[in-house]
Amino acid sequence: MPNEFRTSVGGQALMEGIMMRGPQKICCAVRRPDGTIDLTCDEVHSHWYNKVPLVRGVCNMAENLYKGYHYLMHAADIAMEGVEEEPESKFDRWLEAHTGPAVQNALMACAAFAGVVLALFLFTFLPTWITGTVAEYLPMGRWPRVILEGVLKMAIFLGYMFLCTRYRELHRVFEYHGAEHKTIACYEAGLPLTVENIRRQSRFHPRCGTSFMILVIIISIFLYAVLPWTSTGLRVVYKLCLFPLLVGISYEILKWAGRSHGLLSRIVSRPGLWMQRLTTFEPDDSMIEVAVAAITPVLPENREESRW
Repeated sequence: MPNEFRTSVGGQALMEGIMMRGPQKICCAVRRPDGTIDLTCDEVHSHWYNKVPLVRGVCNMAENLYKGYHYLMHAADIAMEGVEEEPESKFDRWLEAHTGPAVQNALMACAAFAGVVLALFLFTFLPTWITGTVAEYLPMGRWPRVILEGVLKMAIFLGYMFLCTRYRELHRVFEYHGAEHKTIACYEAGLPLTVENIRRQSRFHPRCGTSFMILVIIISIFLYAVLPWTSTGLRVVYKLCLFPLLVGISYEILKWAGRSHGLLSRIVSRPGLWMQRLTTFEPDDSMIEVAVAAITPVLPENREESRW
């Protein structure tokens, strides 16, 4: 039987740490090189767009990309404390000495934006360009092109995620990802947040960012199927124009699936759960301890306040 209690508490795996977000607070817990856990907490601010369907999807994605990169950099700084690094360049020293928080925040925003551009290139431009090139030498109709483009998009995504698991540092991040999911599942089950209880939980969760990404790709195949193929460049432009709508639709479907226990919602969640076999791994006890440290400060006194 699926668990009846679904919580709005979510998180993000970091380098040697986890960020958890609750209804009122965000907490970032990172394991220091000396074995202690560093905790950093911030307040959650509500925005007008959180009540507007479709709009809230793309706005929340932008906010999460920015904050996610911020916590990734923070975790890397904590995890690397005391580790000997290469000497800073003159430019790095000048940047630290002559820029304030506003400029540094702008640089983080630019880095997050660069990540979005790379994702758009890999999953929007590249499959369309390859399909258009193949069609020049092997004439095909609309639906064969749509199918080929969808297959290429999925293959690029799966290949990218598989390569990520080959890197030792990223593999550890995916283990922390598993700890995050298990800890949230333990809280949803109403059990005390102990290492023993958490270890028994599933590392797969239907409201994971991986589920959102695979949902975006699947929906994009159907949404973009209606776009014309008269020009590869024009098709890419149409896709970019529809991207906010794509994200908004995917967010609303994921939000609905997270609240529903019906057969259709389980079918919608299944591809994301399958994909989590590449993005989550079983954590060790020390990672679970970090997850408990991250989630404890963000949990409301009244459990019902965190209901999804």
